[in-house]
Order: sequence, then structure tokens, then C-alpha cells
Amino acid sequence: MKTSDFDYHLPESSIAQTPVEPRDSSRLLILHRDSGQIEHRIFRDLGLYLRPNDLLVLNQTRVIPARIFARKPTGGRIELLLLRRRDALTWEALVGGKGLKTASRFKVEEGPEAEVVEILAGSQRLIRFSDPIESYFSKVGNVPLPPYIHEKLSDPERYQTVYAHEPGSAAAPTAGLHFTPRLLDELKSNGVKIAYVTLHVGLDTFAPVTEENPEEHKIHTEWCELSQETAEAINQTKKSGGRVIAVGTTSVRTLESAMVGRDAILPYIESTSLFILPGYQFKIVDAVITNFHLPKSTLIMLVSAFAGRERILQAYEVAKSEGYRFFSFGDAMLIL
Repeated sequence: MKTSDFDYHLPESSIAQTPVEPRDSSRLLILHRDSGQIEHRIFRDLGLYLRPNDLLVLNQTRVIPARIFARKPTGGRIELLLLRRRDALTWEALVGGKGLKTASRFKVEEGPEAEVVEILAGSQRLIRFSDPIESYFSKVGNVPLPPYIHEKLSDPERYQTVYAHEPGSAAAPTAGLHFTPRLLDELKSNGVKIAYVTLHVGLDTFAPVTEENPEEHKIHTEWCELSQETAEAINQTKKSGGRVIAVGTTSVRTLESAMVGRDAILPYIESTSLFILPGYQFKIVDAVITNFHLPKSTLIMLVSAFAGRERILQAYEVAKSEGYRFFSFGDAMLIL
């Protein structure tokens, strides 16, 4: 297995720059794993493929306005991208700006003082603020969009799911962006159950795998939580013959991480570095709703593990020829 096995060509015109309205009017490609059959639908048709007692598992993380700007004492501007909160005052951050060594001080524009506590890998720094930065988010924070989106987002809420609840992500769990409250209510009225997990998405989710052998790649670690209530819903679904349908690769990682070293699904609260590659045996997930992912990314490797690399790459070629929109604001795929 080579990283190049998960590469494909994508014209820039296929990368969605803006979300569609309404959310559930995006397109939905249905991929049947057993036969390779492909169908084309609209996302609001999702209920046609779900059954009573199926369980949709949604990632309820909320994107924080993690991009903030600051000034050095000399007046030079610094861009910070908050990645992970260590404690009430301390964050891991990507820093854009020269000369930021340990003990360097600066001030967030319209915000608190800050200091570099430690130099981490590359341009990452451990930053300590004089006051909790969260209380300044409404004034100083900007929602960080993926680097391949060049259009300005007029409504920041369009980069949040309608059920986003737990702040902590640097990027959205984009498979969930297609759901509307009306669609969720319709599914529930048809007997489909809903459960929630939380996985705070880091920016490494966009990073391509650069090693020739993907097994040598060190995947990003992300914090996740699966509650007692969700564990009980999964167990009941399995007992009643329903399917567990993960909405997004983040939900897949949370669900499967909760089963590492276990024989039963139990509550789970900790960081995960689970890297799902072809050959992985799925223990909980029966179907996946996902977007179309970047070439050579850990995410296309994950869906290839679920559906088969050749099936996925064939589906991507069909999607390109049919004019589907790719990546965060793009269309969706249901893998059954």
C-alpha cells in the first residue's frame, strides 16, 4: 500500500467555494459497497435509504473563532490560529509572524496580553494569555475556513452544523453541514434515532499524507467523547437489528476509538490517534455519510477502508464527471 494509491486529479473548478441553500439541497451520491452500484439523489432524499431503528450518530462539536490577530511591541502583526486548549489561559497555536521565541510578548488586537511559553513543532507555539481568550472571541475571533476556500463567507453560521453545541473545533465536521432541522425532524418522525458524539476537529485534518508508506504517517490526535446515553442507544440499535450510521469521518473515528481494546460499547472520554487504513475491521459503523475528501488525505484512506479503495476512487471519478462539488462546502456521499 502506497500513499499514491489514494491520489486522484481534481480540477480546481470542482472545489466548492460557497455552501448551497438550503443546506439539504446539496447532491447525494449513494454508493452500495457490496455491488458498487451508484445512485444520484438530493440530500433531502436521505430518508429513502434509512429504516426505522437505524441510528444516526452526529458530531455536535462547534467551530470556535480560532483565527485571531495580535501586535508585537514593535508594531508587527501576528496571526494566531488556536489549535488546542491546554488550560484556562494556555493554548497550542499556529503562529504567523517572525521572531516569536520563548518569552516573546505581544497583545491581541482589542484583547489580552500574551506570551510564548514554549516552541513546539514547526510554527506551533504554546501561548499563555493574561485572561481567558474565549471571553474575547466575539470581538477578536474569526472562523478559520479551509485553505482551499477563497471566497469570504457572508454568514459564519454556515460553517457550523445546525446541531453544533460543544465549542472546541478548528474546522467543521462538514458531513453534518447538509442537515436542516426539518430534515432531522422528518427522519425522527419516520423512526430513525439520533445520537451525539463530540470530536473536536484539528486543522491537521486537511494535511495530506507525505510519507510514501501511509502506515508511517503520524496521524493527528483529537479529543473525543461518547456519552453513556449514546452508548446505550448504540447497544439498543444493534440489539434491535438497526444500523449505526456515522455522519462524517469524525463520528467514525469516535465510534471506532471507543471500541479499541474493548468487547462492548461503553462511554469514552479521551484523545484518539486512531488511524483507519484499508484492512481495518470496523466494529460499530454500518454506514457512513461523508463529503468528498482531499487526495492522499487520511480521510480518503478512512472511507477507502470502509468501502474499498477501488470503489471509492471509481465513485470519485463518477462524481467528477457528473459535476459534484468537492470538499467542505461540497456535496455528500452515503456509503451503505
